[in-house]
Amino acid sequence: MTSEPIRVPARQGRAIRVEAGGSFRVIDLEGGQVVDLFAFNAGDLTEHASAEHTRVALLRLFPRAGESFVSNRRRPMLTLVEDRSPGRHDMLCAACDPERYATLGVQGWHASCRENLIRAMADLGLTGFVVPQPINLFMNVEVRPDGGLEYRTAISRPGDSVTLRAELDLVVVASACPQDVVEISRNGPTDIALELIG
Repeated sequence: MTSEPIRVPARQGRAIRVEAGGSFRVIDLEGGQVVDLFAFNAGDLTEHASAEHTRVALLRLFPRAGESFVSNRRRPMLTLVEDRSPGRHDMLCAACDPERYATLGVQGWHASCRENLIRAMADLGLTGFVVPQPINLFMNVEVRPDGGLEYRTAISRPGDSVTLRAELDLVVVASACPQDVVEISRNGPTDIALELIG
């Protein structure tokens, strides 16, 4: 059974609870939108999906279908069930935050994935967690032969999605990345959706 999709407005984030064995889908509604995805152990928020531990576990920059994102305790947390997108994702870049926008010349407040995470968790009454490096779905970062990184525009299409299965009881947060200074999202920030499956 699939739930009604939860629409996440552009520049905002939403948190959902996913029981172990349950799956969910992250949908890029209009195409070209980066999604910062975070996952925490629902019973212990000090355990979270960890990009750096996943890279070491898999010896890859991003998992393939059937492989798992592991936690900072090296336990499987999320399994990539299906990727209905061109498959360009990132696990190298930190979530955008106020300091990042300041370095880009933004004056005053700007929405950020870090604040979206904190606000979405607070909506569930949750505090006392670190802000980990996210799983950046649909983010197109090129690693050049010289080791340099190049931000490219997301190439996901309208309706593209990624389906993940929870291996633990999780709290998952998805942020429709508000980054509009560096052109990582093709049309500027747009809405995304979350869909619980089963």
